[in-house]
Amino acid sequence: MRIIVVGAGVVGTMHAWHAVERGHQVVHIERESEARGASLRNFGQIWVSGRAGGEELETALRARALWEGIGARVPELGFRAIGSLTPVRTELELAVAEAAAARPDAAARGYRVVTADEARAINPALRGDFAAALWCERDAAVEPRTAQLALRRALLATGRYTFLPGREVREVVGENAVRDDHGDLHTGDAVVLCTGAWLGGLVREVAGEVPVRRVRLQMMQTDPLGEALTTSVADADSFRYYPAYDSAALEAGQPQEPVAAAHRMQLLMVQRLDGGLTIGDTHEYEHPFAFDTLEDPYEHLTRVVESFLGRPLPRIRRRWAGVYAQCTDTARVVHRQQVREGVWLVTGPGGRGMTCSPAIAETTANELNW
Repeated sequence: MRIIVVGAGVVGTMHAWHAVERGHQVVHIERESEARGASLRNFGQIWVSGRAGGEELETALRARALWEGIGARVPELGFRAIGSLTPVRTELELAVAEAAAARPDAAARGYRVVTADEARAINPALRGDFAAALWCERDAAVEPRTAQLALRRALLATGRYTFLPGREVREVVGENAVRDDHGDLHTGDAVVLCTGAWLGGLVREVAGEVPVRRVRLQMMQTDPLGEALTTSVADADSFRYYPAYDSAALEAGQPQEPVAAAHRMQLLMVQRLDGGLTIGDTHEYEHPFAFDTLEDPYEHLTRVVESFLGRPLPRIRRRWAGVYAQCTDTARVVHRQQVREGVWLVTGPGGRGMTCSPAIAETTANELNW
């Protein structure tokens, strides 16, 4: 078969990967010279821990296994099975962690509540003050800024993959074909539109209003820490945002700090291969999004990180904002829709895109009988 994939973010790249793996020819079209959206502006976390039970967790676990397998073949992905720790300080936070560890699917996630000393043995960089931590053994990480590049090099080496950057698809033509802004027609046996947060233009024309919203977040990256951060790290505010956790008592009895509440914040932190720390994040849902970044969230995140590390944060190297697409029905892993004969739209994984993309693409390939 000949598969046309539109969009070179991680979801589109994984669709190309599965098609090539199954012996098909792929033409991959990207409007920028390289993908520049949420696929690069994220933590690179393969985040199993907070997923809702059922389909979402099953998708994340399958994706985690796929990431590990692909990482063994493409070492430049930087796949690392590092797990995560969520330090807790109060009785209410500990109660949420203990409830998570008592879930029927806790073993599949690798959940375990550990003491502060046990947490420091797992991650010696955590020298700050906390009472205990939730350990999730199944969490992992890759390098988001280079993952697509490494995957594409591996795809190009197969001889069954063509990458066409700097071309914006403007039109779906008949069945199984698209036309780009160079006027070139690309015809295949199937077309998959993996347009990420680009929901206007072509997407609106072929699919109308889709049940997907755009979400903006702020993040930052530091200079090298100078020691290994051996796990990803979250804070207890993450309990408020992930469906795996029963945070009702926490919400009722422990108000979130005003800055964190105003920006719907949680701490997520992972160390890059160069030793720097990627730290975030905020959530903004109301359009139009501000064009600038705000300082208060960064100051809050710095205080939280320093309280866990027990030391000053290294110099902030860069700050950025990103936008991703999220299904408005957050119970759905992704929005997958046939928009024309032979043409499918796959978007809206939300903050699950980096984690779940290999399994999302595998499901598309299975459903389309690739």
